[in-house]
Amino acid sequence: MNPTPGLVLPGYYRYYGTPVKLVETPEGGIRGWKVSMDHGGWEKANGIIDEILFARGGEIYSHSPEEFVQVVEGYRAHYLTGEGPIFALYETVNAIAAAEERERRYLTAKEIALLDGIRRKTFVMFEEQLQRQGDPGADPSVGQAQG
Repeated sequence: MNPTPGLVLPGYYRYYGTPVKLVETPEGGIRGWKVSMDHGGWEKANGIIDEILFARGGEIYSHSPEEFVQVVEGYRAHYLTGEGPIFALYETVNAIAAAEERERRYLTAKEIALLDGIRRKTFVMFEEQLQRQGDPGADPSVGQAQG
C-alpha cells in the first residue's frame, strides 16, 4: 500500500536538473531512481524522496510521462557520448537544436514533432539496453506507451 495517500506512482520529476522517478516497491513502499550523468542508467535516489514529495519551491518539477521521456533523453544526449545507433540519434537531435540556436529562430512544428519522436525512440532503446544489462530501474514501457 502506498504510504502517501493521494500520491500517484510512478511519479516523474526533475530534481535540480536531474530526471528522477518515484515508483512503488513490491512491498508497497516508494523507491526513488535518478538518471546518472556518467552512464545514463538509473541510480537509487531514496534519500531525496521526502524533499521531492514535500518540497515548497526550489528546483523540483513534476512531469507527465510524456514530458519525462523528453527530459530524460535531453539529459542523456547532453551528458553522454558513445557509439552506436542511440548516439547517432542523439547527434541528430543535437544538430537540429544547434541549427535553431545558430539561425536564431524557434523550432518549427515539424522539427518539434521529429525531436519528440526521436527522443521517444531513443528512450525505449536506451531503457531496453539497460534492462538487458540488469539495471533494476529501467522501464522502457514509459516511452512505449506514447508511441
